[in-house]
Amino acid sequence: MRAFDTIVFDLDGTLLDTIGDLAASTNYALAKKGYPQRTIEEIRQMVGNGIRKLVLRAVPEGTSDEDYEETFGLFRAHYLKHCAELTHPYDGITALVTRLAERGYKQAIVSNKLQPAVTELAQRFFSPYIRCAIGESPTTPRKPDPTALRQAMEALGSTPESTLYVGDSEVDMATGENAGVEVVSCSWGFRSREALAALNPRHLIDKPEELLHLLI
Repeated sequence: MRAFDTIVFDLDGTLLDTIGDLAASTNYALAKKGYPQRTIEEIRQMVGNGIRKLVLRAVPEGTSDEDYEETFGLFRAHYLKHCAELTHPYDGITALVTRLAERGYKQAIVSNKLQPAVTELAQRFFSPYIRCAIGESPTTPRKPDPTALRQAMEALGSTPESTLYVGDSEVDMATGENAGVEVVSCSWGFRSREALAALNPRHLIDKPEELLHLLI
């Protein structure tokens, strides 16, 4: 690998296991509307493109636009209040970001999660090592649009050539490609190793510490 000084991470499925809180809020909203509940594994396959897509995939087929918007509003309100109750870093992640900081790497988060939740989770779990955390907002479209990744690089004074993006999905691979940034895919998140390998990633790792081995 070429020399990098900046590591940008996806959040859900890469740094944090957020599936429990996402599932709880999804099923809360579905229950409020009288819709069938979804399993954890179903929801795991629905994430990656932001919460609007998650809710759209979770509601029954044929749901009206009005009912979808109401379900989304229920989800959003619940999740912003409960986004950190079951969420936790994956094994080895805290050690990884700490060691990267000690070695002088600049670090950031770029996520399809709503900005308020990204800010809260970054501060709760990764302060002071990761201070730049960018999520979806009215001025920042969802990945694979490269805007958020470019904003992170600008905030850190980094270039595409010096930046590595780490994520767990096909969306992250496309985001890196769209921004001209090299990508490392990780198999401990919301997509299986087999599904990621089928996409022919340039780098595929199974444990957080393997990222340090790649960099060194």
